[in-house]
Amino acid sequence: MTVELLQRPSATSLLPFVRMALLEDAPWGDLTSETLVHVDTHSVAHLCAREPGVFCGEDLFRLAMRQESDVVVDVFCRDGQAFEAGDTLAIATGSARAILRAERVALNFTQRLSAIATETTRYVAAAAGTRARIVDTRKTTPGLRLLERYAVRCGGGRNHRYSLSDAVLVKDNHLASVTGDVTAALLAMKARLPHTAHVEVEVDRLDQLEPVLAAGVDTVLLDNFSLEDMQTAVRQIAGRALAEASGNVRLELVPAIAATGVDLISVGALTHSVRALDLGLDFHVMPQM
Repeated sequence: MTVELLQRPSATSLLPFVRMALLEDAPWGDLTSETLVHVDTHSVAHLCAREPGVFCGEDLFRLAMRQESDVVVDVFCRDGQAFEAGDTLAIATGSARAILRAERVALNFTQRLSAIATETTRYVAAAAGTRARIVDTRKTTPGLRLLERYAVRCGGGRNHRYSLSDAVLVKDNHLASVTGDVTAALLAMKARLPHTAHVEVEVDRLDQLEPVLAAGVDTVLLDNFSLEDMQTAVRQIAGRALAEASGNVRLELVPAIAATGVDLISVGALTHSVRALDLGLDFHVMPQM
């Protein structure tokens, strides 16, 4: 699956991430390379897969390599494309010092984002044949949400609200702060919102459904429902709102959750619990002319 151009973060939006990471990794230069590797040494570095997966981070890899010199980068695996162990995903050619300085940053980005894309693909496959969409959450690495959300899309998943400013999501702690009638409180809240604002409300019991639905909300989040109660809730909602399943969703449970008829399955594990994919940078020194 190739991610459409309009879904990709622009190079302008990615550049601050790369510059910040390079500055963090070598604030006063690369002490090892600058004292060991000759300034005129050139290398060819192959980004190789040690295990299968789905790639994400081609633009970040390219930007990281190009920040310090005129390193030439050829990418052979595009974002959202599956690869096998042993595949060469990209090649960087140029100053050995520049490639060595960018190596860790380039790998950190591609390993983590490819891991997220790969894990998302597994969840999407588990829900195949149902109406359920796999969506992410705000449980992202602080400062890296733009990148990690993109990786979810590369794996075939969808994005939930990006931030607290994008949509209303009334959770249990919000409701615990409401005194009086829940329906009336939600209607009063909606009256203060822009007409374009999406309103979602979390419930954790079946008896909470009708007061929430009576307020005309757009989505109901079924938090930690049993499969039986989830199926009952979907029948009760009956298309009056979208039904979202959430709470400790594990891969092996996705087929059963999707079979209940929910519209969305939100999975925090896509971004907060992935193991970095095993990618490596193999160096070959070019002969001096």
